[in-house]
Amino acid sequence: MIFTNARLIFPDGVHDGLAVVARDGKIVGIREQTQARGEEIIDLSGNYLAPGFIDLHVHGALGRDTMEASGEAFRAICNFHASGGTTTLLLTTTTAPIDKLVDVLGAVRDCRSSISAIVGVHVEGPFISKAKRGAQCAEFIQDPPPARVQQLLEHADVIKRVTLAPELPRALQAIENFYTHGISVSGGHSDAWDEDASVAFDHGMRSVTHTFNCMSSARRRGVYRIGGLLEFALSEPQISCELIADGHHVSPTLMKMLYRAKGPGGICLVTDATAGAGLPDGSQFSLFGNSCIVEHGVCLLSDRSALAGSASRMIDLIRTMVNKINVPLHEAVMMATENPASAVGLETKGRMVVGADADFVVLSPELEVVGTFACGNEIILVS
Repeated sequence: MIFTNARLIFPDGVHDGLAVVARDGKIVGIREQTQARGEEIIDLSGNYLAPGFIDLHVHGALGRDTMEASGEAFRAICNFHASGGTTTLLLTTTTAPIDKLVDVLGAVRDCRSSISAIVGVHVEGPFISKAKRGAQCAEFIQDPPPARVQQLLEHADVIKRVTLAPELPRALQAIENFYTHGISVSGGHSDAWDEDASVAFDHGMRSVTHTFNCMSSARRRGVYRIGGLLEFALSEPQISCELIADGHHVSPTLMKMLYRAKGPGGICLVTDATAGAGLPDGSQFSLFGNSCIVEHGVCLLSDRSALAGSASRMIDLIRTMVNKINVPLHEAVMMATENPASAVGLETKGRMVVGADADFVVLSPELEVVGTFACGNEIILVS
């Protein structure tokens, strides 16, 4: 199978005159565009061809939620996000009793072989700060005792990422434990001081969750002004920053500041989409016990006291970065492909190189999704 007549998006720019050859779900060649015989040709009509997008933070879509722990819900979520170019994602939990999280982990293990987009789970909560809980359910928030951490580590083969607040009692032990099991640890929903974040980094924390949202920033301690998790993340080159670039969670000025501080290699675009994604304005849905509503294209708690995730797909974030933040297209795509792949150790995803999985998204010049391919096969979406 040869993808031809496309503008290929690489981390260093957009390249013309090349064709991509895929076989058995892998990229086996990237070569000059020539006439080929005896092979299936897919003419992309001058559109862009990029690696399939990777979303590290997806709770739901179309009224369905990861916490349902069902294959039917997982497929609905993956299909919706495939329409936005996402070919790989981490189903993301919310703050809940550990037993409920274990149910989700078991359900993902049972389904991931049949749903190719799912590469694992992002466990967000319950080890977070009540002061920075956002739309997370307060009654289930807890410190990370070793027994509870061990309960999750029994499913380390499924967990790819954990969000926790590094300032909590016994959080450092938990961070080190997750890290040594190959799980990406992200600081988030946190009221940490600068030194809390620094020590967490020493123990293995290498990213922060939805930068600017539900995290501490510089404030006074006595007569001195001290940084928080935000400032630590901005200043530490090895910290990768999630960004919900939906135009609601973070203002353009803050997004520009993050881009200037981290550069194109330090940002992972995430939707943080909840069950309201894909539903019309006025739709109501639940976020594990919290009543929520879709309003003006964003998800909110029903009392309008806090955001409750986004209603976006990954292509919406790409357009925001390109059209409102003036980030070059190839850099915005890198934030949705290579960067998240590196953040959670997905060596064959998010890259347009020989040996990588043949996961692609075809984009029009207006940055609309024309087609999505997983392992070389076009994803046919059924409405």
